[in-house]
Amino acid sequence: MRRLALSALAAVPALGLTAAAPVGAPRLGLPIACEPGRTCEIQHYVDRDAGPGTRDYRCGPETYDRHTGVDIRLPDMAAQRRGVTVLAAAAGKVRYIRDGVPDQPPGHATGPENGCGNAVSIDHGGGWLTAYCHMAKGSVTVRPGQDVAAGQPLGRVGITGMSDFPHLHFDVRQGERVVDPFAPDAAAACGARQTPLWTATAAAKLAYRQGVVLNAGFTAVQPSKDDVEDAAVRPFAGAASPWMIFYVRAIGLLPGDEAELTLTAPDGATLATVRRPPLARWRAEDFNLIGKRRPAAGWPRGRYVGDYRVWRGGKVAVSRRIEVSL
Repeated sequence: MRRLALSALAAVPALGLTAAAPVGAPRLGLPIACEPGRTCEIQHYVDRDAGPGTRDYRCGPETYDRHTGVDIRLPDMAAQRRGVTVLAAAAGKVRYIRDGVPDQPPGHATGPENGCGNAVSIDHGGGWLTAYCHMAKGSVTVRPGQDVAAGQPLGRVGITGMSDFPHLHFDVRQGERVVDPFAPDAAAACGARQTPLWTATAAAKLAYRQGVVLNAGFTAVQPSKDDVEDAAVRPFAGAASPWMIFYVRAIGLLPGDEAELTLTAPDGATLATVRRPPLARWRAEDFNLIGKRRPAAGWPRGRYVGDYRVWRGGKVAVSRRIEVSL
């Protein structure tokens, strides 16, 4: 996602990251009706670096310069089209809404005038605010001045404003200060243990991970990253397929990570394999595929296996196995 211009949302104060006292802070539940690690993933955290560099709350690189919230993304547009509900993280009073900003295709973020897209801001008292950005057009279900309960639906995840992929940008502030819900004391040493603003249940679901598989599968036609994002990958056609292609899209890989893909035949023979060079920098997204043309005699019957591994420091840090039977 491009740099978010939250100044476009009148109810959310101007940017600025300083230490915030947790006294009176709301306890935050999961702000989206999905299952992290299965039906959604964290793409970006709050940027805690005060300068031009980037640093998330665990001293990692999973953010971008001046990012002020937590981006929880859906795996693709198919999930977005099915509908994923945005939830009030805590009880409060609706301060501001915006609806009517059109949804857009992935990779077509609009300018800063619509930075937050369709959005809701909630006042929790004591100067504490939460904001929910990039909701689908026409989906906002609350109105200004309305009291909402924790977990109450606010709308649906969309792709509006300065958003390149379907996700919820969740923002926490106290007054004019950005607050990282994972580590609310911005003055604490990097990686210091802190009590998050999340409830214990939400914190467990939002466990920190460096590198996850977002999409993987088999197809007979070489897909692009855009095809995967739009859920437009053609399904594998079985024995009639001219190619067998194994593809993987991962997010949050680290510098030095090496992605390895292997395609194995039913008899255990390796049909194709590749190990990519070490990454030079943090990779928000990493898309890879390998394939094999159908033999003249056709595909032998049996189970084919696609294995994906990310090697980090000589060990497998991320893996996924996909199987297809003919």
